[in-house]
Amino acid sequence: MSPRTDAAHALRAVLAAHDLDVEEPEPGSFVVVLPGERKQRTTASLVVGEHALTVQAFVARHVDENAEAVYRWLLERNLRMYAVAFAVDHLGDIYLTGRLPLSSVTPDEVDRLLGSVLEYADGSFNTILELGFASSITREWAWRTARGESTANLEAFQHLAPPPDH
Repeated sequence: MSPRTDAAHALRAVLAAHDLDVEEPEPGSFVVVLPGERKQRTTASLVVGEHALTVQAFVARHVDENAEAVYRWLLERNLRMYAVAFAVDHLGDIYLTGRLPLSSVTPDEVDRLLGSVLEYADGSFNTILELGFASSITREWAWRTARGESTANLEAFQHLAPPPDH
């Protein structure tokens, strides 16, 4: 078998073993949904190319405010990350991206790669939201409170809630 075929087989085996929501729109090209806690789900694209396995996962849309602080935080975070790094596209949307040589695509390494994507997307999500969308979160909290709506999914940002009216 070729390195490309071996890599695709390893990837299929790991994805099947984890019972994840996976599509293979064309041979060697996978779309997988990783379930999270803070970020409910992270969709990742994995493509077995001629020489490398590439991974790309959407993390968050372009921030509304404080972009310089958000991007600095992402770059500093990149220094401590394994296999993937944060990147920003031409629209300012935030992704995780990485490449592994096909010779490194083993079941253990694919498992570590998927774990990294999930950890960094899920673990960074609230910080990205807090830094880049604080005003929106505060407005949403006020809007929901004024209408008696649930703020359950905003609890992580309770410190951004506007003070109650007296």
